[in-house]
Formats: sequence, structure tokens, C-alpha cells
Amino acid sequence: MREAVTLALQNSPELKLARVQYTVALNEAGVDRAAFRPNLYTGSGAAYTYGFPSLPGGNAPAVFQMAYTQSVFDPLAKGEQRAAEERAKNQKLEIDRIHDDVIVRAAGSYLELADVKHSLELMRNEEVSAEKILQVTRDRVNANQELPIEVTRGELTLARTRERTVKLESRVEALSQRIRNLTGIPDDQSVDVDTEEPSFTIDQQESEIANLAIRNDPSIQEAENERAARQRILQGSRLSYLPTVDIVGQYSILTQFNNYAEFYKTFQRNNVNLGIQVTIPLFSAKTSASVALAKSQLREAELSVGNKRQEVRVDIQQKSSNMREVEATREVARLDLQLAQETLQVVQARLDQGRATLQEVEQARLDESDKWIAFLDADFARQQAQLTLLQATGQLAKVFQ
Repeated sequence: MREAVTLALQNSPELKLARVQYTVALNEAGVDRAAFRPNLYTGSGAAYTYGFPSLPGGNAPAVFQMAYTQSVFDPLAKGEQRAAEERAKNQKLEIDRIHDDVIVRAAGSYLELADVKHSLELMRNEEVSAEKILQVTRDRVNANQELPIEVTRGELTLARTRERTVKLESRVEALSQRIRNLTGIPDDQSVDVDTEEPSFTIDQQESEIANLAIRNDPSIQEAENERAARQRILQGSRLSYLPTVDIVGQYSILTQFNNYAEFYKTFQRNNVNLGIQVTIPLFSAKTSASVALAKSQLREAELSVGNKRQEVRVDIQQKSSNMREVEATREVARLDLQLAQETLQVVQARLDQGRATLQEVEQARLDESDKWIAFLDADFARQQAQLTLLQATGQLAKVFQ
């Protein structure tokens, strides 16, 4: 099973996509961060001017120009950059969530395949017993010891057994193909499962399980990251009443054919400008509106965190209750199987003593096979519930390390 899980993690297209999306989120945050780092631009060109030498935007025509910009203090842009970094953490959580989903799908499919294969083996044995019972019944009918209706009853039992066998065979093929798709193994390769029963026992108390779930639940962490992102935006919006500061610089090479000498006392071909640009917001209606919006969005995020915590607490309580239920069901199925096995032993002993018929023995075997299949189904339901609970408490990855 561990090999199947390892291969599924290595070949999962969803996991590969999530990793790429995480890289995209980091790069988007890097684009916002770039405004606070040095930016150097250069270019060249020529422009015909008649009258005062000027280009759209107020720049002077130049055959070569180099510009330098770097934002030093821009609270709103810095807040948006930090918010993007907080939101990028959610994509990392998405990787972890998909990672656990792949484990659950691979392990669950493997366990179900083991259960169905075991059930198929029992069903084939049951089919043999049903055929023996039918043959004995026919012999007894021919000897006028049974009514003919018993033959029809035996044929119906055999037909039902064969129907279940066919359905189990189809289920084995479907599960095998699912595991091939998850693990990436070739379609012509058979899928073998171990008979060893894995253990996913959870020893924590229900209160400890609830605390683990709240601490490790991805949806709560995503809501907390979103709250932190909106706190960053609110902080930047509040500080945007302050001036913004940028470092600016420019180097230009001017030409005489733009008639600079006619408008300036002296002409200098090489020109350098370097300084700090401070923008003071005297009145900005957008700033107050941005602050109000950021406050409401932060309040929304805080309420979302609280709601997520409550949802997770209710969900983990339901999963814990379901765990107790399936364990109780498995125990009933185990005792039912044990009773059927002991009954078969008693009937077999009576047959050896000549006090029971072969038909009774085969019927006891049929009953034992049915109880075996019921126990396997109950055991698989318990294993599935254990995997779900381990995933909810963030302990799944530790089990499959």
C-alpha cells in the first residue's frame, strides 16, 4: 500500500498543477515587490520639434535616455504586496490538501481492492457450496425426499451467488484500473495487494482530536491567511494619508537639431537628474473610501475565521461519532463471523458423527462466507473512517512517511 501511495504522489497531475500554481502565486507577489527594488530603463529615438522642444508628458526630446525609479515609501502598494504574500500561503496549503487527498484516494482504493478480492475468493467458494447443495437437492427430489420447489430455490441461490461473483469481478477490474491511473503503472500490469491489515489506530481523546483538527485544518489556515492579507491592506490604506517617497533619476543625451539653443541660454549635450520625489496627498476621497472598504473586508474575514472554526469543530465531532459507529459495526460483524465459524465446526462434527447431512454443512459454509464478506465490508468502512479522521487532524502524512 505504501508503494501505491508513493507512486500516486509522484505521478499525481493535480499535485503537479498545484505546485505550479504555488510558483505562480509567489511570482505574482514578486511583481508587487519589484516596485520597491531598483528599476533601470533605457532607450533611444529621435523627434522633430517646431517651437519649444517638448514631448507628450513634458519630457525633452533625446536621442538616448536612461531612467531610474525605486519606490521607497508607498504604504498602499506595500500593503498590497504583503497581502499577495499572505495569499500565496493559501496555495501552499492547497498543495498540502491535494497531497492528503491523493493519499486517501490511493490508500482507500488499495484497501477496497484488497477487500473486494478477498470477498471474490469467498464468493467463488460459496458458488462451489451452492452447486453442491443444488446437486444434493436434485438427488433428494429424484428420491421423492424433497419437493421440486427446493430445486428452484437452490438454482436461485446459485444464480444470485454467480451474479455477486460477476459484480465483484467487475469491481476488481475497475479498482485495479483506478490504481493504475493513480500510480501511473502500465495498463497491462496486474495489481497485486498484500493480505497484511494496516493499522490506522488513533489514540487521542475526542477533545484532543478536535484541537488537532482546528490547528491543522487547511480551510481555517486559509481563512487566517486571508484575514492577515486584509489586515495588511487596511494598514497600507490608513498610512496612505502620508506622503509617498520615490527615488528618481534620469540621464539624457540631447541634440542641437531640436533647437534647444533658441530657448535656453546654454546648451549641454549630456544631462543628469537625480533626486527624491515626494507626493503629498492634500485631499484624496479615494483614500478614505479605501480605508472604509478595507475595514469592512477585515471584519468579514474575522467572521469567516470564526465560522470556519465552528464548522470544523462540528465536522470533527461528526467524524468521531462515525468512527465509533463503524467500530461498533465491525465488532458486531466480527462476533457474527465468529458465531458462523463455530456453527460450521459444530455442523462438521455432527456430519462426522453421521448426525448431519452434507447439505447442512454446505449451507453453514454459505452462511460463514456471507458473514466473512459482511465483516470485510465493515472492516473496510472502519479503515476508510480512520483515514478520513487522520486527514482531518493533519496526521495522515506522518502515517505514510
